[in-house]
Amino acid sequence: MCMKITVIMPVYNEINTIEEILSRVQAMDTADEILVVDDGSTDGTRKVLEKLDGKGPIRVILHDQNKGKGAAVTTGIRNATGDVLLIQDADLEYDPRDYPVLLQPIQEDIADVVYGSRFLGGPRRPAMFWHMVANKLLTLMTNVLYNNILTDMETGYKAFRREVVEDLNIKAQSFDFEPEFTAKVMKKKARIYEVPISFNPRDYSEGKKIHIGDAFIAVWTLVKYRFVN
Repeated sequence: MCMKITVIMPVYNEINTIEEILSRVQAMDTADEILVVDDGSTDGTRKVLEKLDGKGPIRVILHDQNKGKGAAVTTGIRNATGDVLLIQDADLEYDPRDYPVLLQPIQEDIADVVYGSRFLGGPRRPAMFWHMVANKLLTLMTNVLYNNILTDMETGYKAFRREVVEDLNIKAQSFDFEPEFTAKVMKKKARIYEVPISFNPRDYSEGKKIHIGDAFIAVWTLVKYRFVN
């Protein structure tokens, strides 16, 4: 079954990596559409994207101001034309060479949503310890609240059928996108599959944006959406 693939790329101040990640995505020759959503960058990223807009499969959408990663991803979902959507961060932490692994369960019709797990044995650079602890605890909380056995709820690498998410009404603006998305696809009883991916995390000196305080927001998000829509 032939499916049109849209890669959604939220971007904020990634001048050092944006051209490289777009090159890597295009080299895979998987995406029919690369939808880049610039979330109010101020470091020159926008100028690069304006030059790339319309070249090959690249489409660029510009937010007038920084709204947060969740808002950028949601904009991408609303504007995507693909049958299957795949979220690709612009910071080189996730490797587009994992696309075949991410997409296979959907293409084989055994999944509606696929999570690329950083904790299933794929090659990875050692991450910051407390970030790993926070990820593990949030995933455990997710499994307890929603009766599941995920290994990596907070992964940024997710692929999913567009029809699964069209009516989810995601409200997250920032890094609370991951727990809200997970809560809502689980409550919808979507078929979720996990696959191992490689992971090359960067630290704060390299531009990492998520902070440990976002974990507390994630906790509240998981609890809230367990009981409300």
